[in-house]
Amino acid sequence: MTRTAGFDRHSGSREMARRVSVGEVEPDHFLEEALARAREADSGTDALGIFLSLSRKGSGGGQVDGLLAGVPVAVKDNLCTRELPTTCASRILEGYLSPFEATVVRRLREAGGRVVGKTNMDEFAMGSSTENSGYRPTRNPRDSARVPGGSSGGSAAAVAAGIVPCAFGSDTGGSVRQPASFCGVVGIKPTYGRVSRYGLVAFASSLDQVGTFGATVEDATRLLQAVAGHDPRDSTSSERAVPDWLGALDSGVEGLTVGVPEEYFTDELDSEVDRVCREALERLREAGARIREISLPHTRYAVPTYYILAPAEASSNLARYDGVRYGVRAPEAESIEGVYEESRTRGFGEEVVRRIMLGTFALSAGYYDAYYGRAQKVRSLIAGDFERVWEAGVDVVFTPTSPTPAFRLGERTRDPVSMYLSDIYTVTANLAGIPGISLPVGAVEGLPVGGQFLAPMWEEARMLGAAHTLEALLEGTPPRGNEAGRNGGGR
Repeated sequence: MTRTAGFDRHSGSREMARRVSVGEVEPDHFLEEALARAREADSGTDALGIFLSLSRKGSGGGQVDGLLAGVPVAVKDNLCTRELPTTCASRILEGYLSPFEATVVRRLREAGGRVVGKTNMDEFAMGSSTENSGYRPTRNPRDSARVPGGSSGGSAAAVAAGIVPCAFGSDTGGSVRQPASFCGVVGIKPTYGRVSRYGLVAFASSLDQVGTFGATVEDATRLLQAVAGHDPRDSTSSERAVPDWLGALDSGVEGLTVGVPEEYFTDELDSEVDRVCREALERLREAGARIREISLPHTRYAVPTYYILAPAEASSNLARYDGVRYGVRAPEAESIEGVYEESRTRGFGEEVVRRIMLGTFALSAGYYDAYYGRAQKVRSLIAGDFERVWEAGVDVVFTPTSPTPAFRLGERTRDPVSMYLSDIYTVTANLAGIPGISLPVGAVEGLPVGGQFLAPMWEEARMLGAAHTLEALLEGTPPRGNEAGRNGGGR
């Protein structure tokens, strides 16, 4: 069953903001429509399971002439909000209300945006299918028998179902781009440090990034434009000025050198996904891009490297959930050790426990150098692969986002390794700290296929321009403004 209805994707956030700004509709008009669509999508026997909580009607705020004036936005449930619970889809945080809100949520409101609700996710962002939620799985609006991807599956599904034109997710190893691919929407992971992580519940701090979803490249870019920039409350936040990314969307691909890594087009890639991606590359070539075969030789080590580093950081970050300071507390525990053990056993799901154990082992005495220390060295090698490609004159890299289209619910829940391999093409960007974007480039048997652009650190403008142009080419509309400058203006 396919569930996609709602607003016209071609008149999404930009048109909504215009209509609110000129007074054509009331500031909460689109919020109320989105709330109605959200309730419908999550009701009945075929509920999609997209939201964990919804805002009240009339709970908007901010400017009525801002970049997101009146635009309804879904927020992943690991971003702190004051008036809605922040549970990370975990029973250990059931009902938890944060005393503060994430910087990106505050900036969303300041730009006039409206929070529709908090979206379902894999517990503590650990998963690739949103089946690891402590509450219920999310279904893919394109085919409700299939997963939406993860861990930001609820946010991707909210956009795919036409409830909102854009949404927040988080991307630690592909958790924005992979669900964007599965649901047929756009997902952006910016450069590490470009967007504040203040108020993002930590999974793996050196990898986590707030990202954005959109029905189109422009929608996802508009949300990113509104919230990016330095935040003194995040020590990893860059002081670099944020360029005019919206203005750079029309930069075109004439003369752009697009690298195609041989390690991403192997026998492990579904043959039909391979075909769709190569057809997209041909459209870029026809539009004036130069297509160059390249090599990123350490790609084969990316998944094992990620699944040492991320669980190691998670085991440290999740130590704070002990039943003492906040969250679920086992009432029958008779000692402090009992509080810790019983609260964590009751509150954490199977996948979270698995990763805590993996991470604790990798950091333990006698194994630290063999696992965590070595993984850090391989991470540097993976980043070095990209540096050499940029130095050789490649402007952006193009790859499939995922090796397959969306798989069926329950298909991989008993096979963690198979599930982890869903992120094989996305984890490299997190390990290297570079920006990436996934956009729909075709379909296989009616299921969306995503293509991914990667760019050098801080070069989101170049990546977004290429993605916007490819989006236009695939939709049969001529790309605009090929004569425009590639990097756009600063602000």
